[in-house]
Amino acid sequence: MTDDRDVLRDVWFGRIPTCFTLSQDEITEREVEPYYLLLPRVSYLMLVTDKAKKHFQKVMRQEDVGEMWFEYEGAPLKWHYPIGLLFDLHASNAALPWNVIVHFKNFPETEILHCLTKDAVEAHFMSCIKEADALKHKSQVINEMQKKDHKQLWMGLQNDKFDQFWAINRKLMEYPTEEGGFRYIPFRIYQPQNERPFIQKLFRPVSTEGQPHNLGDLLKEMVPISVTPEDMEKQYQVVIHGIEPMLETPLQWLSEYLSYPDNFLHISIVPVPRD
Repeated sequence: MTDDRDVLRDVWFGRIPTCFTLSQDEITEREVEPYYLLLPRVSYLMLVTDKAKKHFQKVMRQEDVGEMWFEYEGAPLKWHYPIGLLFDLHASNAALPWNVIVHFKNFPETEILHCLTKDAVEAHFMSCIKEADALKHKSQVINEMQKKDHKQLWMGLQNDKFDQFWAINRKLMEYPTEEGGFRYIPFRIYQPQNERPFIQKLFRPVSTEGQPHNLGDLLKEMVPISVTPEDMEKQYQVVIHGIEPMLETPLQWLSEYLSYPDNFLHISIVPVPRD
């Protein structure tokens, strides 16, 4: 892995200014102001919203407080998706701050998973890292790590500690030079207009002829709508971490530098806004 820590740092420290507003359906004893937070793109809603939760609960009767969940423009937000992915999927062309509605009742059972403790987030996060390493290294790297290394990955993410996290995660981004990249690229492609949650298939970073695959190659094979790069650019935006990478960008480089902490490349394909 080449030393390009500036990119890794820029990705890690990406923030989304967010305005949390209590749903009008909630019963409160007095008016409550919205709550503003700078949300880390790489984290998860349930890890960074404790202050917002306390802010709203203080105006509510205890018996009216159920499990907290969030919604944007009528769509419940999946807590097991990284925050940056949620924003790119639902609000990438919206004005800031991101306006998120907070709920404590009427939990949408069929649309989002329950998350009663941060242990659920940790279990999901570690499951993703293990799945990604199975694709990249046949699970050899993660299996050779000690329990404390797994815990350091989690604590680095939970506490927003870049150096703590990357001291371990860099091992998951290494590969033998002669192989030219990972075994397969861990990626998920999301299309809000599509009913499927995401597309995930096996895809190698290098062709059988030894040529590096780029982002355009991946999209051409995985996404039926991307007939040509020109069509794609007219109708859709391909967004990773809030930016539109060039379709010529090598997939291996993207996987090393623009993956989320769960080691997956989360790629959003959103319609270009019409004037």
